[in-house]
Amino acid sequence: MDNFVILSGCSGGGKSTLRAEFAQRGYATVEEPGRRILAEETAAGGDALPWIDLSAFARRAVDMALADRAAAAGLSGWTFFDRGLIDAAGALQHATGEPALAEFGELHRYHHRVFLTPPWPEIYRTDADRRHGLTDAIAEYDRLLGAYALLGYEAVILPKVTVAERADFILERLRR
Repeated sequence: MDNFVILSGCSGGGKSTLRAEFAQRGYATVEEPGRRILAEETAAGGDALPWIDLSAFARRAVDMALADRAAAAGLSGWTFFDRGLIDAAGALQHATGEPALAEFGELHRYHHRVFLTPPWPEIYRTDADRRHGLTDAIAEYDRLLGAYALLGYEAVILPKVTVAERADFILERLRR
């Protein structure tokens, strides 16, 4: 879907804040599957957590991202996804070695430009849900850059500027 726009990149790089900015501006947005899964699994005492069972977590993220795409299919205008199916498939492939990127990435396309938040040590923070350090976040970022390139997406690295400036930057690139 050419109106489905992915916000991806380094963990802790400002994706969720950017998604919230787009929501405030009246755009349709989809929250990151990982954060929703963490909340559900923690509340239920489940094990599909990245620090307990990464493959189960990634499988849930793939399922949730597919459901998110289906739910957003009828929306018009730009829909901004905080991560999405490619990120989830990449995590599944990393965790299991299964060819998840090829399986899901070719069948379920997003806008040809994907916007990535680069590693930004000055704003990176861990929390109860983000337990990994910046080194692991950068390794994930590098995997994502490779995954999007492999699938033929144009990766646009976001500048390290204010949230409003980032949103304007993205909207300008989408108008081209």
